[in-house]
Amino acid sequence: MQSPLSGLQVIDLSAVVSGPMATGILADQGADVIKVETQAGDLTRMIGPAKGDLSAAFMAINRGKRSIVLDLKDPEGAQVLQDLLTQADVLVENFRPGALARLGFSYEKVSATNPRIIYLSISGFGQTGPFAQFRVYDPVIQAVSGFADAHPDLASNEPKLLQTLLCDKVTALTAAQAICAALHARSQTGHGQKIELSMLDAAVSFLWPEALYNHSFQDAPPDPMGEFGAQQKLWRCQDGWMAMITPQNDEFAALCGVLGLTRLVEDSRFRTILSRRNHQLAMRALLEPAVAQHKVDDLVARLGAAGVPVGRVNAKKDLANDPQIQHNQTLREAVYPDIGRVRSARAAAIFPAVPDTGLGLAPHLGEHTKAVLKSLGRSDAQIEALLRSGAAR
Repeated sequence: MQSPLSGLQVIDLSAVVSGPMATGILADQGADVIKVETQAGDLTRMIGPAKGDLSAAFMAINRGKRSIVLDLKDPEGAQVLQDLLTQADVLVENFRPGALARLGFSYEKVSATNPRIIYLSISGFGQTGPFAQFRVYDPVIQAVSGFADAHPDLASNEPKLLQTLLCDKVTALTAAQAICAALHARSQTGHGQKIELSMLDAAVSFLWPEALYNHSFQDAPPDPMGEFGAQQKLWRCQDGWMAMITPQNDEFAALCGVLGLTRLVEDSRFRTILSRRNHQLAMRALLEPAVAQHKVDDLVARLGAAGVPVGRVNAKKDLANDPQIQHNQTLREAVYPDIGRVRSARAAAIFPAVPDTGLGLAPHLGEHTKAVLKSLGRSDAQIEALLRSGAAR
């Protein structure tokens, strides 16, 4: 069986993380993704350790794509993009609102020649509004969406940025799902459509269910509850840390059984889900010394076997040694002819009926320009003229 998105052509005009990661998911699932870059290349090529123009971050979210360099301000370069869009299924862009339209590629113009195209525009704050024209990167959206306030510093309670590009990646996941939804709609109607997605909206939607549950009821609201997860902490063992949570009665009873603290099950403070929540600090004070007497791997194994939700804290450097990650083959290696082996996480979704072809390779800047131009019917002389003029590279 072929990959689920085999035969789909995606033109990726996006840069950095939100758009490229979304199209990277589509590439992992079989789409032919043509990444259109400027002469300078995607900024992500310079994020983190790199060999030449291939950084670890860039390779992880751009594998399996083809790269072509075009100057869209040059009429010849713009014509190449127009030819690509005429036959494409999907366009993804994350220019600032209105910028791509000013280059002559608004949804109205593109869909006039290709009414079946799915046209996804990612913005920071939205296509319109008071902040629409602001430049945006992930930390800005973490701040405005409430993420920074929802994950404060435990000591000072000051808002804190997460050390990952969470809002970019949440937007990417949302974008990939929205594209597939629009493709399904096209299969029913025969028509493409425009999708507008802001990082702010994606982040707030992702954050809302539990982090803002005290702000949901508007009419006669119930008493507010403690902030979700505010008292959740990791557990220290003799030689490491683990995460453990026992909200249900049977889970708490199993925990107490493993630790030899069965008397706590009948303690009135810990008898129910609500009472344990209200006496969480007292409960931890009794459990922490018992947990600290055990080695992390031994205790995780015993707790897990007893039905307690638990997992060891893996240091990033040790992640590849985790037995479940090894069993799942979560991490794979790809061999680049010029830089050697590169390890990355495989696509998370598995389609068992589709043959496993391994990780695709991320493209060097402009690696496929000539081949793509050739596929559009450009002659060798025309290609050389485009390269000499700088309209393509």
